[in-house]
Amino acid sequence: MSPQVVPFHHADTGTWSYLVADPASGAAAIIDPVLDFDPRAGRTATDSAQRLLSEARERGWRIDWLLETHAHADHLSAAHVLRQRLQADGGHAPRLAIGRRIGEVRRFFAPVFGLAETEASCFDRLFDDDDTFAVGELSAQAIPVPGHTQDSLAYLIGDALFTGDSLFLPDSGTARCDFPGGDAAMLYQSIQRLYRLPDSTRVFVCHDYGAGGREVACETTIGEQKRGNIHVRADTAEAEFVALREARDATLAVPALILPALQVNLRGGALPEPEGNGVRYLKLPLNQF
Repeated sequence: MSPQVVPFHHADTGTWSYLVADPASGAAAIIDPVLDFDPRAGRTATDSAQRLLSEARERGWRIDWLLETHAHADHLSAAHVLRQRLQADGGHAPRLAIGRRIGEVRRFFAPVFGLAETEASCFDRLFDDDDTFAVGELSAQAIPVPGHTQDSLAYLIGDALFTGDSLFLPDSGTARCDFPGGDAAMLYQSIQRLYRLPDSTRVFVCHDYGAGGREVACETTIGEQKRGNIHVRADTAEAEFVALREARDATLAVPALILPALQVNLRGGALPEPEGNGVRYLKLPLNQF
């Protein structure tokens, strides 16, 4: 079965968020929503999140799931804001979900930011590898795709695959693997698993930056990836991919928003609690990256 997929591009971070719905029941999920953030002013805004809600409301869809593919390092999640607004609007709180290995990521970064290592109450469901769930009458699966990060998931909903930061569009290749817990060989094996899906499987990526000056785009297929991904085609050997990926990663700068993003995203998109003066603060750990 085919879900209806409505993509939303966040130009400031190059992120694609998705509204995914079962046309038969009107049940829907939001994947990787973005909280607007101006790091120079330290200001957040919810314009991008509100566009997702407005679109769902206009179509008469009910949001049952807020799905994160991993703890992003390049944007702040709007999942917490969306859950609060949906509950306030109609009393229906969607379930916020991520992969269970978020615990491993949190254990690494907890000392850096002074977080409680085991706190996971911000998420309603932690998916185990290959857990199944439903979006209305559509079957869905949480497919582990570690390599970019330990907690990376791809979501297969009907015939639509949402790859997170594992696969980009064919002319943009794959995601970096140099974050703590990342591993290029592991990402290669994760992609091989995705390549065993039918060639006709629709693929929706989490990021696009308009390679070569083209218009940004978000959709391809497994067949197109296998034939033309510039980093890993169907016939690319693991050693070749690992060498290419590691050489490229060695040239990449630390993501501009990694420090604020992780502090928020490890909390499921919730901002830090206000301090005694009523102000919320994001920490800036020195000499950690």
